[in-house]
Amino acid sequence: MQGKSTLGDYMVIASGRSHRHVAAVADHLISALKDAGLGFPRVEGMSGADWVLIDTGDIIVHIFRPEVREFYNIEKMWLTPDLDDDTVH
Repeated sequence: MQGKSTLGDYMVIASGRSHRHVAAVADHLISALKDAGLGFPRVEGMSGADWVLIDTGDIIVHIFRPEVREFYNIEKMWLTPDLDDDTVH
């Protein structure tokens, strides 16, 4: 995201197989960030665990259930148009 947004420098998008898997991946990442001394990230969506957002300031992590990831398709908003034509790749 560097040069495209002031929200952060990097975005990680991942999927979990179920609500429980999404929550477990998010819990593990939050613990690892704290253990590494990277502070306490802002977290949204843990209660439902359809889509959990973890914001460390410089890095934003999205963890989705596959159906939710497909529905929102946030990867598409960060794609750049091909300079040879008007389509987005």
